[in-house]
Amino acid sequence: MIRNWVYLLLLSVIWGASFMGVSLALEGFGPLGVAAIRITMGAVLLTGLAFAMGNGLPSLSQRRLWLHIAGMGLFSNAIPFFLLSWGQQYVTSGFAGITMAVVPLLVLPLAHVFIPGEALTPRKAVGFAIGFFGVGVLIGPGALARSGAALEFWAQLACIGAAGCYAIGSIFTRLAPKSDQIGFSAGGLLVATLVILPMALVSEGLPALPGATALWAVVYLGVFPTALATILLVKVVQSAGPSFMSTVNYLVPIWSVLFGVALLAEPLPASFLTALGLILAGLAISRARGLRRRP
Repeated sequence: MIRNWVYLLLLSVIWGASFMGVSLALEGFGPLGVAAIRITMGAVLLTGLAFAMGNGLPSLSQRRLWLHIAGMGLFSNAIPFFLLSWGQQYVTSGFAGITMAVVPLLVLPLAHVFIPGEALTPRKAVGFAIGFFGVGVLIGPGALARSGAALEFWAQLACIGAAGCYAIGSIFTRLAPKSDQIGFSAGGLLVATLVILPMALVSEGLPALPGATALWAVVYLGVFPTALATILLVKVVQSAGPSFMSTVNYLVPIWSVLFGVALLAEPLPASFLTALGLILAGLAISRARGLRRRP
Protein backbone atom coordinates (compact mmCIF):
# COMPACT_ATOMS: atom_id res chain seq x y z
CA MET A 1 0.00 0.00 0.00
CA ILE A 2 1.15 3.53 -0.79
CA ARG A 3 0.36 4.57 2.79
CA ASN A 4 2.90 2.11 4.17
CA TRP A 5 5.62 3.53 1.90
CA VAL A 6 4.77 7.07 3.03
CA TYR A 7 5.01 5.99 6.67
CA LEU A 8 8.30 4.26 5.89
CA LEU A 9 9.83 7.40 4.34
CA LEU A 10 8.64 9.54 7.25
CA LEU A 11 10.10 7.08 9.75
CA SER A 12 13.44 7.08 7.95
CA VAL A 13 13.78 10.87 8.32
CA ILE A 14 12.60 10.89 11.95
CA TRP A 15 14.90 8.04 12.97
CA GLY A 16 17.78 9.34 10.85
CA ALA A 17 17.68 12.63 12.78
CA SER A 18 17.38 10.83 16.13
CA PHE A 19 21.08 9.91 16.19
CA MET A 20 22.00 13.58 15.90
CA GLY A 21 19.42 14.25 18.63
CA VAL A 22 21.06 11.73 20.95
CA SER A 23 24.50 13.29 20.39
CA LEU A 24 23.12 16.71 21.31
CA ALA A 25 21.10 15.41 24.29
CA LEU A 26 24.23 13.76 25.74
CA GLU A 27 25.67 17.25 26.23
CA GLY A 28 23.29 17.71 29.16
CA PHE A 29 22.14 14.23 30.21
CA GLY A 30 23.66 10.83 30.93
CA PRO A 31 22.94 7.89 28.59
CA LEU A 32 20.38 6.30 30.90
CA GLY A 33 18.79 9.71 31.42
CA VAL A 34 18.44 10.32 27.68
CA ALA A 35 16.78 6.92 27.25
CA ALA A 36 14.53 7.32 30.30
CA ILE A 37 13.35 10.85 29.48
CA ARG A 38 12.47 10.11 25.85
CA ILE A 39 10.68 6.87 26.76
CA THR A 40 8.78 8.44 29.65
CA MET A 41 7.69 11.39 27.48
CA GLY A 42 6.55 9.01 24.75
CA ALA A 43 4.65 6.87 27.27
CA VAL A 44 2.81 9.87 28.73
CA LEU A 45 1.90 11.24 25.30
CA LEU A 46 0.67 7.94 23.87
CA THR A 47 -1.18 6.85 27.01
CA GLY A 48 -2.99 10.18 27.11
CA LEU A 49 -3.83 9.84 23.42
CA ALA A 50 -5.09 6.27 23.89
CA PHE A 51 -7.51 7.31 26.63
CA ALA A 52 -8.52 10.51 24.81
CA MET A 53 -9.58 8.37 21.84
CA GLY A 54 -11.70 6.19 24.13
CA ASN A 55 -9.76 2.94 23.76
CA GLY A 56 -7.28 3.17 26.61
CA LEU A 57 -4.79 0.40 27.28
CA PRO A 58 -5.40 -3.30 26.58
CA SER A 59 -7.04 -5.23 29.41
CA LEU A 60 -4.59 -6.85 31.84
CA SER A 61 -6.54 -10.09 31.35
CA GLN A 62 -5.08 -10.31 27.83
CA ARG A 63 -1.91 -11.95 29.07
CA ARG A 64 -0.64 -13.13 25.68
CA LEU A 65 -1.05 -9.63 24.25
CA TRP A 66 0.78 -8.06 27.19
CA LEU A 67 3.62 -10.54 26.74
CA HIS A 68 4.12 -9.21 23.23
CA ILE A 69 3.68 -5.63 24.41
CA ALA A 70 6.41 -6.20 26.99
CA GLY A 71 8.67 -7.74 24.36
CA MET A 72 8.14 -4.79 22.05
CA GLY A 73 8.68 -2.29 24.88
CA LEU A 74 11.94 -3.86 26.02
CA PHE A 75 13.50 -4.74 22.66
CA SER A 76 12.24 -1.83 20.56
CA ASN A 77 12.64 0.87 23.22
CA ALA A 78 14.26 0.35 26.62
CA ILE A 79 17.31 -1.75 25.74
CA PRO A 80 18.29 -0.28 22.33
CA PHE A 81 17.70 3.32 23.42
CA PHE A 82 20.13 2.85 26.30
CA LEU A 83 22.68 0.98 24.17
CA LEU A 84 22.65 3.70 21.53
CA SER A 85 22.85 6.52 24.07
CA TRP A 86 25.77 4.85 25.83
CA GLY A 87 27.50 3.99 22.56
CA GLN A 88 27.19 7.49 21.13
CA GLN A 89 29.39 8.81 23.91
CA TYR A 90 32.28 7.18 22.01
CA VAL A 91 31.15 6.91 18.36
CA THR A 92 29.65 9.41 15.93
CA SER A 93 25.94 9.67 15.19
CA GLY A 94 26.71 8.66 11.60
CA PHE A 95 28.31 5.41 12.76
CA ALA A 96 25.35 4.62 15.01
CA GLY A 97 22.95 5.28 12.14
CA ILE A 98 24.87 3.03 9.75
CA THR A 99 24.60 0.13 12.18
CA MET A 100 20.81 0.31 11.85
CA ALA A 101 21.23 -1.10 8.35
CA VAL A 102 22.04 -4.38 10.10
CA VAL A 103 18.47 -4.69 11.45
CA PRO A 104 16.89 -6.29 8.35
CA LEU A 105 19.80 -8.70 8.07
CA LEU A 106 19.12 -9.85 11.63
CA VAL A 107 15.38 -10.04 10.90
CA LEU A 108 16.01 -12.64 8.17
CA PRO A 109 16.97 -15.60 10.42
CA LEU A 110 14.45 -14.60 13.09
CA ALA A 111 11.61 -14.37 10.58
CA HIS A 112 12.69 -17.72 9.11
CA VAL A 113 12.11 -19.33 12.50
CA PHE A 114 9.08 -17.42 13.79
CA ILE A 115 7.12 -15.97 10.83
CA PRO A 116 5.28 -18.31 8.42
CA GLY A 117 6.16 -17.65 4.78
CA GLU A 118 9.46 -15.88 5.61
CA ALA A 119 11.87 -18.72 4.81
CA LEU A 120 15.60 -18.00 4.62
CA THR A 121 16.19 -18.84 0.94
CA PRO A 122 19.67 -19.24 -0.63
CA ARG A 123 19.34 -15.73 -2.13
CA LYS A 124 18.57 -14.26 1.30
CA ALA A 125 21.43 -16.22 2.84
CA VAL A 126 23.89 -14.75 0.30
CA GLY A 127 22.62 -11.25 1.06
CA PHE A 128 22.93 -11.98 4.78
CA ALA A 129 26.57 -13.06 4.35
CA ILE A 130 27.52 -9.99 2.25
CA GLY A 131 25.85 -7.66 4.71
CA PHE A 132 27.69 -9.14 7.66
CA PHE A 133 30.95 -8.81 5.80
CA GLY A 134 30.07 -5.10 5.72
CA VAL A 135 29.58 -5.19 9.49
CA GLY A 136 33.08 -6.65 9.78
CA VAL A 137 34.45 -3.74 7.77
CA LEU A 138 32.55 -1.29 9.97
CA ILE A 139 34.02 -2.61 13.24
CA GLY A 140 37.07 -4.37 11.83
CA PRO A 141 40.66 -4.59 13.11
CA GLY A 142 41.31 -0.88 12.51
CA ALA A 143 38.27 0.26 14.44
CA LEU A 144 40.13 1.17 17.63
CA ALA A 145 42.60 3.28 15.70
CA ARG A 146 39.94 5.76 14.58
CA SER A 147 39.73 7.72 17.83
CA GLY A 148 41.91 5.94 20.34
CA ALA A 149 39.06 5.86 22.87
CA ALA A 150 39.42 2.85 25.14
CA LEU A 151 35.71 2.04 24.96
CA GLU A 152 35.16 2.76 21.28
CA PHE A 153 35.09 -0.88 20.22
CA TRP A 154 32.58 -1.76 22.94
CA ALA A 155 30.49 1.24 21.95
CA GLN A 156 30.45 -0.06 18.39
CA LEU A 157 29.29 -3.45 19.63
CA ALA A 158 26.60 -1.69 21.71
CA CYS A 159 25.24 -0.07 18.54
CA ILE A 160 25.23 -3.46 16.77
CA GLY A 161 23.47 -4.91 19.83
CA ALA A 162 20.81 -2.21 19.57
CA ALA A 163 20.21 -3.28 15.97
CA GLY A 164 19.72 -6.85 17.18
CA CYS A 165 17.20 -5.64 19.77
CA TYR A 166 15.19 -3.83 17.09
CA ALA A 167 15.07 -7.04 15.04
CA ILE A 168 13.75 -9.02 18.02
CA GLY A 169 11.24 -6.26 18.82
CA SER A 170 9.82 -6.34 15.31
CA ILE A 171 9.16 -10.08 15.65
CA PHE A 172 7.29 -9.54 18.94
CA THR A 173 5.21 -6.83 17.25
CA ARG A 174 4.40 -8.95 14.20
CA LEU A 175 3.32 -11.97 16.25
CA ALA A 176 1.16 -9.97 18.68
CA PRO A 177 -2.60 -10.62 18.73
CA LYS A 178 -4.65 -7.93 17.00
CA SER A 179 -5.31 -4.91 19.17
CA ASP A 180 -5.68 -1.14 19.09
CA GLN A 181 -2.38 0.15 17.68
CA ILE A 182 -2.13 3.23 19.89
CA GLY A 183 -2.96 1.23 23.03
CA PHE A 184 -0.38 -1.39 22.04
CA SER A 185 2.26 1.29 21.45
CA ALA A 186 1.45 3.09 24.70
CA GLY A 187 1.63 -0.18 26.64
CA GLY A 188 5.05 -0.92 25.21
CA LEU A 189 6.39 2.48 26.22
CA LEU A 190 4.88 2.14 29.71
CA VAL A 191 6.64 -1.21 30.20
CA ALA A 192 9.88 0.35 28.95
CA THR A 193 9.41 3.28 31.36
CA LEU A 194 8.93 0.95 34.34
CA VAL A 195 12.26 -0.67 33.47
CA ILE A 196 14.46 2.26 32.42
CA LEU A 197 13.29 5.11 34.68
CA PRO A 198 14.21 3.50 38.05
CA MET A 199 17.57 2.44 36.58
CA ALA A 200 18.30 6.00 35.47
CA LEU A 201 17.32 7.52 38.83
CA VAL A 202 19.40 5.03 40.82
CA SER A 203 22.43 5.18 38.51
CA GLU A 204 22.52 8.84 37.46
CA GLY A 205 20.11 10.62 39.82
CA LEU A 206 18.13 13.67 38.81
CA PRO A 207 19.90 15.58 36.02
CA ALA A 208 21.13 19.12 36.54
CA LEU A 209 19.44 21.85 34.53
CA PRO A 210 20.73 21.25 30.97
CA GLY A 211 21.46 23.78 28.26
CA ALA A 212 18.81 24.72 25.73
CA THR A 213 20.31 22.54 22.99
CA ALA A 214 20.30 19.36 25.09
CA LEU A 215 16.80 20.12 26.37
CA TRP A 216 15.29 20.64 22.92
CA ALA A 217 17.13 17.55 21.65
CA VAL A 218 15.64 15.29 24.34
CA VAL A 219 12.16 16.79 23.75
CA TYR A 220 12.52 15.98 20.04
CA LEU A 221 13.58 12.43 20.94
CA GLY A 222 10.55 11.94 23.17
CA VAL A 223 7.93 13.35 20.80
CA PHE A 224 9.06 12.22 17.35
CA PRO A 225 11.43 9.19 17.27
CA THR A 226 9.72 7.70 20.34
CA ALA A 227 5.99 8.57 20.56
CA LEU A 228 5.10 9.25 16.92
CA ALA A 229 7.52 6.71 15.48
CA THR A 230 6.25 3.94 17.77
CA ILE A 231 2.72 4.39 16.40
CA LEU A 232 3.98 4.36 12.81
CA LEU A 233 6.20 1.33 13.48
CA VAL A 234 3.32 -0.71 14.91
CA LYS A 235 1.04 0.32 12.01
CA VAL A 236 3.56 -0.74 9.37
CA VAL A 237 4.68 -3.98 11.05
CA GLN A 238 1.12 -5.15 11.70
CA SER A 239 0.03 -4.15 8.19
CA ALA A 240 2.99 -5.22 6.05
CA GLY A 241 5.17 -7.38 8.32
CA PRO A 242 8.66 -7.03 9.86
CA SER A 243 10.52 -7.74 6.62
CA PHE A 244 8.83 -4.80 4.87
CA MET A 245 9.39 -2.61 7.93
CA SER A 246 13.08 -3.48 7.86
CA THR A 247 13.30 -1.75 4.46
CA VAL A 248 13.43 1.55 6.38
CA ASN A 249 17.01 0.66 7.23
CA TYR A 250 18.05 1.33 3.63
CA LEU A 251 17.29 5.00 4.32
CA VAL A 252 17.99 5.62 8.02
CA PRO A 253 21.80 5.32 7.66
CA ILE A 254 21.83 7.78 4.78
CA TRP A 255 19.86 10.39 6.74
CA SER A 256 21.95 9.85 9.88
CA VAL A 257 25.20 10.38 7.95
CA LEU A 258 23.83 13.47 6.18
CA PHE A 259 22.65 15.06 9.44
CA GLY A 260 25.89 14.17 11.23
CA VAL A 261 28.20 15.50 8.53
CA ALA A 262 26.15 18.58 7.59
CA LEU A 263 24.99 19.73 11.05
CA LEU A 264 27.48 18.24 13.52
CA ALA A 265 30.59 18.43 11.29
CA GLU A 266 31.34 14.75 11.95
CA PRO A 267 34.10 13.02 9.96
CA LEU A 268 33.14 10.45 7.33
CA PRO A 269 35.88 7.81 7.03
CA ALA A 270 36.05 5.85 3.79
CA SER A 271 35.50 2.62 5.75
CA PHE A 272 32.04 3.90 6.75
CA LEU A 273 31.04 4.27 3.11
CA THR A 274 32.52 0.89 2.17
CA ALA A 275 30.70 -0.82 5.01
CA LEU A 276 27.42 0.93 4.20
CA GLY A 277 27.74 -0.09 0.54
CA LEU A 278 28.31 -3.75 1.47
CA ILE A 279 25.45 -3.79 3.98
CA LEU A 280 23.02 -2.19 1.54
CA ALA A 281 24.17 -4.56 -1.22
CA GLY A 282 23.39 -7.47 1.07
CA LEU A 283 19.95 -6.02 1.78
CA ALA A 284 19.31 -5.47 -1.92
CA ILE A 285 20.19 -9.08 -2.76
CA SER A 286 18.13 -10.50 0.11
CA ARG A 287 15.03 -8.44 -0.81
CA ALA A 288 15.34 -8.03 -4.59
CA ARG A 289 12.56 -10.43 -5.57
CA GLY A 290 10.13 -9.09 -2.97
CA LEU A 291 10.74 -5.50 -4.07
CA ARG A 292 10.17 -6.35 -7.74
CA ARG A 293 6.77 -7.82 -6.92
CA ARG A 294 5.58 -4.64 -5.19
CA PRO A 295 3.87 -1.93 -7.25
